[in-house]
Amino acid sequence: QVQLVESGGGLVEAGGSLRLSCAASGRTFGTYGMGWFRQAPGKEREFVAAIPWSGGITYYADSVKGRFTISRDNAKNTLYLQMNSLKPEDTAIYYCAAGSGRYATREKNEYKYWGQGTQVTVSS
Repeated sequence: QVQLVESGGGLVEAGGSLRLSCAASGRTFGTYGMGWFRQAPGKEREFVAAIPWSGGITYYADSVKGRFTISRDNAKNTLYLQMNSLKPEDTAIYYCAAGSGRYATREKNEYKYWGQGTQVTVSS
């Protein structure tokens, strides 16, 4: 069992930056592939970024590539999402998730544990 708690969301102007954190409970955090997803009002939850258990090759949605960076610190049981050059269309609730395996995946259905989410609002 893994419990995930996101933090770091807030209100920022377009062009600004935010850093999201996801604190995980349990000793097995380092064995899970992790991901960030987001859900805007009236839309389905969508993939943002993913990272394998080792912190190796990462994956990004095309809409955030070059602006967002996913990283993890297994010693601190924490996942991060650095978001730069934010746009109004990035406004959403951001969720971290732990996968059922070690590897990174874009597939929402392959994530077993989810946090409660943190709101990110980007004003124009």
